[in-house]
Amino acid sequence: MARVRAQAALLGPGLAVTAAAVVCATLVNRLVPAVTPAVLAVAAGAAVASVAGVGDRLRPGLAFVSRRVLRVAIALLGLQIAVPQVLALGWQSLAVVAVATGLTFAVTPPIGRRLGVSPGTSLLIATGVAVCGAAAIAAMRESTDLPDDDEAAASALGVVVLYGTAAIAFIPLLASAIGLSPGQLAVWTGAAVHEVAQVAAIGAASGVLAAAVTVKLGRVILLAPLVALTTYRRRRVTARAEHGERPVPAAAQPQGGKRLPVVPLFVAAFLAMVAVRSTGLVPEAVTAALPGTTNVLMAAALFGLGTGIDVRRLVRGGRAALLGGIATAIIAATSLAGVALLV
Repeated sequence: MARVRAQAALLGPGLAVTAAAVVCATLVNRLVPAVTPAVLAVAAGAAVASVAGVGDRLRPGLAFVSRRVLRVAIALLGLQIAVPQVLALGWQSLAVVAVATGLTFAVTPPIGRRLGVSPGTSLLIATGVAVCGAAAIAAMRESTDLPDDDEAAASALGVVVLYGTAAIAFIPLLASAIGLSPGQLAVWTGAAVHEVAQVAAIGAASGVLAAAVTVKLGRVILLAPLVALTTYRRRRVTARAEHGERPVPAAAQPQGGKRLPVVPLFVAAFLAMVAVRSTGLVPEAVTAALPGTTNVLMAAALFGLGTGIDVRRLVRGGRAALLGGIATAIIAATSLAGVALLV
């Protein structure tokens, strides 16, 4: 009992500040549904760090939410995805999702190098734009242990908010102008827009909510293989360097001497939750409550992450915004072409 009290005293201040930030982010989200509580929370964390600073009393609790709570939130995200529902979309829609996501994830980092964007920022922008916004950024950051992870995460989250919010107005207007059917609009929205909440906003306004969100969740499934592929490649680069074959690039060096697992435990838990949901045995009451619970946990984790962001360095990152715009254009154009050809 004494140990529990000591742990509560250690974590309590940081957890209390996090809880207050999540409540505020949730209230603001009700007024502006296009901006998720998670993104609002990370902005709040950065603001707190910049204005008031983060004292030693808060650090243990903030570290707890930005690591432990984050892993739980990502694992629970898997319970929102039922594979049979995704497969019911048909091979055409799944092909559009796979090609647009894979191409965007593959080409964004090389473009970032040409623009002079740091490797960590390029990777997280590629992940956030290609897969599922803030959740994907947080998962990749946690899995790869990037040397510039705080600044990279902040830049990537800014890109997700900027271009994802713009898509809420842009995608329906363009779809109407070029004459997309409701089914085509649903697939394009789910395959191209960054955040699940942004997809839901477009889907609800256009009458294609269920189909658009299902397509989007098909993209979310790709988070696990992309994280596993990235960590595997980083391990191979490190292993080659250890055998004297080539030096390790700074972006591939594990921080603190850690050896990265090919599939982090929380990513394996995410896949396990997808499998559990796909059995159809999860009670409806649980599935109905999951999105809200996951959003709260993700907001808490990203508030903790936000407190490590240096806003002054972030505002100088115009090239990251340019890279995000290019990546957004790639996934939007590729998925639109796929919809026009296949759906």
